Amino acid sequence: MAIHFPPVFINEYLSDKIPPSLPDTFFSALNFFPTTPTNLEELTEQFPEAAGDVFAVYDRAFKLRRTPFPYIKCEQLLYYFYKTSESIVGLIETTQRVQDLLDRGDDSAKDLNGWIASLWVSQGRNTLTETDIVTGRQVERDIVDFSGTDFYLPYFHEIRIFQLEETRDIIDFGTARTYAGNKIIIDYDWHESGPSKSTI
Repeated sequence: MAIHFPPVFINEYLSDKIPPSLPDTFFSALNFFPTTPTNLEELTEQFPEAAGDVFAVYDRAFKLRRTPFPYIKCEQLLYYFYKTSESIVGLIETTQRVQDLLDRGDDSAKDLNGWIASLWVSQGRNTLTETDIVTGRQVERDIVDFSGTDFYLPYFHEIRIFQLEETRDIIDFGTARTYAGNKIIIDYDWHESGPSKSTI
């Protein structure tokens, strides 16, 4: 069974686009971790090759619909980007790349939708037939796979970003290791790209 989870597409898009543009900052992928009780020291120990890279912790939040039309969903994605304090230049550059990619309204949405479409094609144009929970009809929906999990394709309408705090320091008192971080909110509107076709 596939799931609707637009943040995974934004995460993968940023991970695909940002590290190649900052080769002196990233030695591996831009890693994203869902919000859980997180020990930053343990995260860097799990990914030793990326311990000096920028990484992000994220959370998804539904927003109140601004219009009576129920099919376009309004959401926010809250990112905390972190970097070990040995040099925060990579954090500043990464934050700027996120703004460059995602702060252009519907143009950013078009670029992201194009990237999603090319990913769907490169993975073999996969679809999933299932019963629609609202109509009870059998439908085919387009899906892509990330790390063995199927996700329904979203269609983004507009993307905006803003920053709540310029910077903040987080100290892990267990190790006295300091991290620099930026908090960014991605505000986006989207709808389900499926069902692509009804089978009844």
